Amino acid sequence: QVQLVESGGGLVQAGGSLRLSCVASGRTFSGRAMGWFRRAPGKEREFVAGSNLSGMRTDYADSVQGRFTISRDNAKNAVYLQMNSLGLEDTAVYYCAAGPLEGLTTSWDYWGQGTQVTVSS
Repeated sequence: QVQLVESGGGLVQAGGSLRLSCVASGRTFSGRAMGWFRRAPGKEREFVAGSNLSGMRTDYADSVQGRFTISRDNAKNAVYLQMNSLGLEDTAVYYCAAGPLEGLTTSWDYWGQGTQVTVSS
């Protein structure tokens, strides 16, 4: 079992930055790919970014490519999402997720409760 707890959300002005954190507890975190998703009001949950076990392979949604960076610290059981140049369209609840294996994946086993990010004009 893996438990995921996100933090770092909040209110930020357009053009600003935030760094989200997700800390995992339970065994086998270090053996899993990790990802970030978001759900904007009235929309479906969407993939934002993913990282394989080592962090050497990452993947991003087109909408955040070049603005967001996913990273991880396996020694701390943590994964991060650095978000720069935030726009109103980035307002959403952000979730971290753990995959079943170490490689990048489209299948996710565990989810956090989410952290709200609100971008104001």
